[in-house]
Amino acid sequence: MKTANKSARVKASSGNVFADLRLPNPQDVLAKAKLAHRICEIINERGLTQSQAAEILGLDQPKISALMRGRLHGFSGDRLFRFLNDLGQEVEIIIRPGPRTARRGGIQVVAAAR
Repeated sequence: MKTANKSARVKASSGNVFADLRLPNPQDVLAKAKLAHRICEIINERGLTQSQAAEILGLDQPKISALMRGRLHGFSGDRLFRFLNDLGQEVEIIIRPGPRTARRGGIQVVAAAR
């Protein structure tokens, strides 16, 4: 068996896979992904079925399935905040100045467990 003797090129991550993939608005996409991840954690922690979660969130089961599979098209950040509220979570938004060298501010999602 012949083996290739090529070295793999490895690039360090920026910390945001969506930026690394050069997707548009990577900070926004990462924030939505983190919000959705926390929603899924809460659903799993409570042992809810997708149908039960759908009832709580005012959705149908296929939309919960899409959310839990990371298919976030059609879910705005505001809507994800509402889902967290519907699941009994407090959402706190803190606005502060960004680094002076930044042309645009950033978005960061931090989920605190009880």
